[in-house]
Amino acid sequence: MGAQYPDLKGRVVVVTGGSRGIGAAASREFARQGARVAVIGRDEAALAAVVGDIEQDGGTALAVPADCTEEDALAAAAATITSTWQQPASVLLAFAGGDGRPTPTIDLEPQRWRATLADNLTATFLTVQAFLRTMVDEGRGSIVTMASTAGRLPGGASAAYGAAKAGVLMFTRQLALEVASSQVRVNCLAPGAVRTERTAAQMSADVRRRVAAAHPLGRIGEPADVAQAALFLASDASSWITGQTIDISGGRVMM
Repeated sequence: MGAQYPDLKGRVVVVTGGSRGIGAAASREFARQGARVAVIGRDEAALAAVVGDIEQDGGTALAVPADCTEEDALAAAAATITSTWQQPASVLLAFAGGDGRPTPTIDLEPQRWRATLADNLTATFLTVQAFLRTMVDEGRGSIVTMASTAGRLPGGASAAYGAAKAGVLMFTRQLALEVASSQVRVNCLAPGAVRTERTAAQMSADVRRRVAAAHPLGRIGEPADVAQAALFLASDASSWITGQTIDISGGRVMM
């Protein structure tokens, strides 16, 4: 059982990339805190499964299908969430992204470069824009973006993915400075290797052992490790923290 954050009860929390992996784990954890969770993603069946799990556990959730690279879809999602609960979102977890497959830059196709930046960096920007103005007007909000160890250290991911996630880090700092006077806080999570459905399917037992050994704490992360950090950054427990990146990497990144 993780820490309890009573100030999250009743608040509207939006989670993009919420249908699987870290986003799904975060959606469940926020619902357990009593938040009303809007789960955004492209896979309607997967969204329905996450919402079903939350409701079966006694929580409140809403599936909102949307593509986070499309501003019109995000604007419609924001309107749906506000009209459903008659309350705007005060917490945004901009977690949509992915495709960190390692590819040498010499072999990286321009189309994949553009798609990777769109899915990770541009999607973060568009998601924030869809919900930011209301938070500024309300004078309250917490935004948590999703980077990666790949944005901190060169290594196994493609240059496109590393560049996109490094861009998320700087976007987070810039935004945090802009909206601090409105009492909107913006922070970032940078996970190392996390055992999601996707990575579990891609890694052999030998690869998992080698990846775990690359982290000083000797294991691969779990989605719950990242979700617990998101709870802290979204809650009033971190009310004097903004513009920061937390490396959730088992000690692989220390700075």
